[in-house]
Amino acid sequence: MHKNHSITEAADALTGLYSTGHEDRPENVLWNYPAAGHVVEALKILIHVMFPGMYPSEEEALGTYFNKQLTEVSRLLLPEIERAVPFRWQSESARRAGVQALPDVPAEARRVLDDFLKQLPSIRSMLIDDVKAAYDGDPAALSYAEVKLAYPGLLAITSHRLAHELYRLDVPIIPRIMNEWTHARAGIDIHPGATIDRGFFIDHGTGVVIGETAKIGRGVKIYQGVTLGAKSFPLDEHGNPIKHIQRHPTVEDHVIIYANTTVLGGKTVIGHHSVIGGNVFLLDSVAPHSFVTKTGAGVAVRTKDSDGLLGGLGI
Repeated sequence: MHKNHSITEAADALTGLYSTGHEDRPENVLWNYPAAGHVVEALKILIHVMFPGMYPSEEEALGTYFNKQLTEVSRLLLPEIERAVPFRWQSESARRAGVQALPDVPAEARRVLDDFLKQLPSIRSMLIDDVKAAYDGDPAALSYAEVKLAYPGLLAITSHRLAHELYRLDVPIIPRIMNEWTHARAGIDIHPGATIDRGFFIDHGTGVVIGETAKIGRGVKIYQGVTLGAKSFPLDEHGNPIKHIQRHPTVEDHVIIYANTTVLGGKTVIGHHSVIGGNVFLLDSVAPHSFVTKTGAGVAVRTKDSDGLLGGLGI
């Protein structure tokens, strides 16, 4: 067979640009990393478990259905968790922090998976309240079935609640894979680290971004294009971003944030029962029961205590 020298030259040149070690390096190959396809397949099954019948399937006894589906989830996720756990100490940020390796990775992976499965009933309970919040918060919703089958915000929060539990259990990489699959489908980007209480509703959803350290209270409603982001982040003595600090806002209970509003900063708190109007750029905290709107000179903040205006809005 005639040897193609161009192929050989390209292969040789490419080989020098890859590393096959276990260090977390930009040039590493992905052979020993969690398999994104298996993670996404497991996530899809878990969404089916949260909402049986959302995708075409044969009707059967729920107990039998759950046993079968969760057995498959375990088969898919356990080896991927086992591949992910070492990044607790092998990742670049962990290496810089001096994190020590665990002695028994398979045992830790099994413990994490067992703890995750135990939390599924709690996740389901929260999602029931999320469905109610969507139905109550959107006059265009005529049935709970419509919300469950057709609302991208519900897909996003379902995926997030599952990914967040794995994040809370300190599973590297896998929660982000789940998040980005959902981001691509729903146009909603919720970092799995964000803490979101029950009864959460994202209306329309496209372009919503919620950062890693954001905290969202109960009964919050946000519209398309809302960003809960970071202003900036401090650097260490070597010029590297400092990890694991509060960078994103806190949104207290029963807040409404309208479309295309940006709220930034780890010290920014939106007080409970406040309404933030559309197209607002907010860097400062607002008191409970505030009404924030965009003006020509910036933003106007009215509070219930200062002028009573919010009483007429039913807040």
